[in-house]
Amino acid sequence: MEISKTQDAPEIAAAPVPLPSAARRRLLLGGSAAGIAGMAPVAVQAQQGSDVAAAAGEDISSANGTRNKVTITFDGKRCIHARYCVLGAPAVFLANVKGPWIKPDGDSLENVLHTVRQCPSGALTYKRHDGGPDEKPPPVNLVRMRENGPLAVHADLQLKGKGSLQRATLCRCGASKTKPYCDGSHKAAKFMASGEAQAGPDMKALPKRDGKLSIEPLQDGPYAVTGSMEVVTGTGATIARVTQAILCRCGQSKNKPFCDGSHVAAGFKASA
Repeated sequence: MEISKTQDAPEIAAAPVPLPSAARRRLLLGGSAAGIAGMAPVAVQAQQGSDVAAAAGEDISSANGTRNKVTITFDGKRCIHARYCVLGAPAVFLANVKGPWIKPDGDSLENVLHTVRQCPSGALTYKRHDGGPDEKPPPVNLVRMRENGPLAVHADLQLKGKGSLQRATLCRCGASKTKPYCDGSHKAAKFMASGEAQAGPDMKALPKRDGKLSIEPLQDGPYAVTGSMEVVTGTGATIARVTQAILCRCGQSKNKPFCDGSHVAAGFKASA
């Protein structure tokens, strides 16, 4: 396998508030949103004839031989070390090694694709070249609270400044240096926020459970989310079914995962 660029392997580590009115929104949030520059993926190039090739930069086509079936892209700046890759396909995604850590031919194509789809942060993605289907958005848009950690979004997602995604883990401790993405800073910050919560009043079934979900990180404030979504706990219990929500990203709300305006008193600062 020829290596073009790579990173070391990931380490193995161990009541709803609806979207406020326009006036309330301005009072709570202030400022306007602006885009944040994207981050380039990192890369590995597999030998020609391999079933799976790992990615090379933003132009993934440059990493592919004509006989390759799939390109896998890894963006190390989005990885939260959730371990789904190293547990789901350990012969492909090697833990705790220096240098190249993706061995594309270590498992079946089907299991490699399944494993990539389990990555909650979207650090791993794939593009097929064999005529098979690429990853599709889920049938239900989900915003999941991870215990003492980020919000994991699985949806047909439009993230302001980042474009179209299907999986992302968004900082909710306020400490990430790569906002809006989680970078693991919640561990050093000793962020404590349960992944569980009681169901609120917005539990009526939605007429549409999928479709576009737009998330806008607001200047010095929370995430403004628009689109059908189910907000779920870390164990999968639904606590809200809504089409609009304001979600905390400063880490101070007493009504997590929803914003209660605490970012104002906390002096939270974050780019839109």
